[in-house]
Amino acid sequence: MGEYNALAIDFGASSGRAIIGTYKEGKIQLKEIHRFLNEPVKLNDTLYWDFLRLFLEVKNSLIKSKKYCKIDSIAINTWGVDFGILDKSGNLIDNPVHYRDERTQNILDEVFKIIDKNTIYKKTGNQIMNINTLFQLYALKQKNNEIFKLIDKVLLMPDLFNYFLTNKKVTDMSIASTTQLLNQNEKYWDNDILSKLDFDENIFTDIVKSGTILAPIKKELQEELNIHSVDVISVAGHDTQDAILSTPTIKEDFIFLSCGTWSLMGTELKEPIINNTSIKYNFTNEIGYNNTTNFLKNIVGLWIIQESKRRWEKEGYNYSFSELENLALQEESFKAFIDVDDDVFMGVCDMPKTIKDYCLKKQNVVLSEIGQIVRVINESLAFKYRKTLDELSKCTNKNYESIYIIGGGVQSKMLCQMTANACNCTVYAGPVEATIFGNICIQLMASNKICGIKEAREVIRNSEQIKVYKPENIDVWEQNYKKFKKMFSLEEVF
Repeated sequence: MGEYNALAIDFGASSGRAIIGTYKEGKIQLKEIHRFLNEPVKLNDTLYWDFLRLFLEVKNSLIKSKKYCKIDSIAINTWGVDFGILDKSGNLIDNPVHYRDERTQNILDEVFKIIDKNTIYKKTGNQIMNINTLFQLYALKQKNNEIFKLIDKVLLMPDLFNYFLTNKKVTDMSIASTTQLLNQNEKYWDNDILSKLDFDENIFTDIVKSGTILAPIKKELQEELNIHSVDVISVAGHDTQDAILSTPTIKEDFIFLSCGTWSLMGTELKEPIINNTSIKYNFTNEIGYNNTTNFLKNIVGLWIIQESKRRWEKEGYNYSFSELENLALQEESFKAFIDVDDDVFMGVCDMPKTIKDYCLKKQNVVLSEIGQIVRVINESLAFKYRKTLDELSKCTNKNYESIYIIGGGVQSKMLCQMTANACNCTVYAGPVEATIFGNICIQLMASNKICGIKEAREVIRNSEQIKVYKPENIDVWEQNYKKFKKMFSLEEVF
């Protein structure tokens, strides 16, 4: 059958990496060849992604790949919603703005004066969040109309990288489904929304299915980097959809929890769910490989512990994540809770102080130790997962006995066990490199090396060990979950 070498470049919200996946005899072996930071830059009160630096890292990845093997294809995935804008000459007008930038504060009410919130949801099926592309574009139009008028094309982040590799201006279906501009029924840009917001439909490109072979890397780049011709494949450009594809399940009904900077929890369906219940609980419908629907909710995830760790390092406390968990295990259970989705935890801040102030103000609880804060974060995340699981069951009218945790959160034994306890479900943890595995499998399917999602998941099960966590102390966790819901009035939302 031979060997196939796929280069996957995964841009996360804080770092990126390039990994070669070698497919041989039904297994994928991963080799990381390059890792780099993805740090936003604040300039004149605007928070940007440093796209030029990130594209240099793509070039560096291609150069480094030559030391290991001849790659057969390359694909890039990124976070969702953010975008770059091109002028009529195809030049980047400005660095892409970071979704944590403040330009979309209070923008929801302005848009809802033009289009009712429920109307937007019923058309797009997307969870209403002010970071979504729709609201970012409207904020740009309102606050920086001179730049907005220069736009010839809008490209979401993975499509922007693909454009500068190939000169092809297209939009991947999965990343388009994060924008709140895609009509879920028609699987194309919603002309009614575009018209009402006075967005020219021509600034958006044609949408292609995930797994489309775009073109070889353009010749000038091949010459600059001294590399051979290699196909660029538009995989599921949204990293979450790559990760979900790599869920190592054999079941048709399952719960996935893609756990990284963001936690994305949901289930895979054949059709979207857009009704009063999904509106009430603010779930999103995203499109995965082969037009599957991934019905999920975005939850602020490991961002809170990551940002806390960065602050402690600045203060001279250089703990690893496992050391932080060991400190947490020595502290009292259920001392305090936070609502991880509260706006105060969304931005770049002194996260430990923000958590301390929050617990003091809302619960009159004083947190003084690092381990206490870590425990509060993890227990609160586990309870938010439980709440989301309950809502999923109400939306789908199904009960679930297991949760598949994929992505970086797999490495947190504490969070995996607490999730099993809070949800009273068996947790299957792995793979850690879920996004990379999904990216590579889509490259393999596009290149006719494997056939379909079922075989892709079988390949991943053969390639990676999965750890199992059984629920413990169920009664105690159930009692405290009731306290958690009552504390934040989380019985009903929206």
